[in-house]
Amino acid sequence: MTRAASATEAPPLDVKRIAAITLDLDDTLWPIWPTIERAEQTLHEWLERRAPATAQLLADPQVHRELRQATAKELSDLAHDLSALRRESIRAALRRAGEDPALADPAFDIFFAERQRVELYDDVLPALRWLSERYPLVAVSNGNADLQRTGIARWFRTGFSARSFGSGKPHAPIFRAAAASVGLLPRDVLHVGDDAELDVAGALNAGMQAAWVVRDARPWAEGARPQLVVPNLHALCLALDR
Repeated sequence: MTRAASATEAPPLDVKRIAAITLDLDDTLWPIWPTIERAEQTLHEWLERRAPATAQLLADPQVHRELRQATAKELSDLAHDLSALRRESIRAALRRAGEDPALADPAFDIFFAERQRVELYDDVLPALRWLSERYPLVAVSNGNADLQRTGIARWFRTGFSARSFGSGKPHAPIFRAAAASVGLLPRDVLHVGDDAELDVAGALNAGMQAAWVVRDARPWAEGARPQLVVPNLHALCLALDR
């Protein structure tokens, strides 16, 4: 963005100030919903063999949604831990179907293993290679992707998830901790992500610069604007190569 900053607009990107980059994962490095749908199908097939009544119960989308919502409400203190919420919603389904709730743990393991089989966007690997040669990279995610199991750990110094940290985006502490992990203040870090509220507004409020990755056409609907808007990580690399 090159226009002068207004009350709701950040100043232009200051490339020289960037000493590290934090990166969102889901929908920034890979599309999340195809991954989740495949993981849920794998879970369903496992339940059909081990807990058929639960599989039949969860085949109803409305029941599935009600169980997830009820679990999230009951365990609101675990809102930052998607793994725990998923496991306990499976346990609730098993109980309702009259089957062994102890099956929730192996059932979740089946789901979780498949959830890590992500398909990166075409621009991601070349971009991670380029970026990691120039900046320390730190993952910051509200999801439960595992850097090692997704195959991208080699490009990152470390990673922060809402689950392990105890709170997530858009709250400032996780951004500040990510900056501190590479010995920097937030002002020296660029955060890159797809979510306008969680990534952009969160990073700006924490004192970082922000790049919004928009792989589809979406209007800006938040307050303060990101310093950079890009359609993919290739464009991010071009913007930084100045």
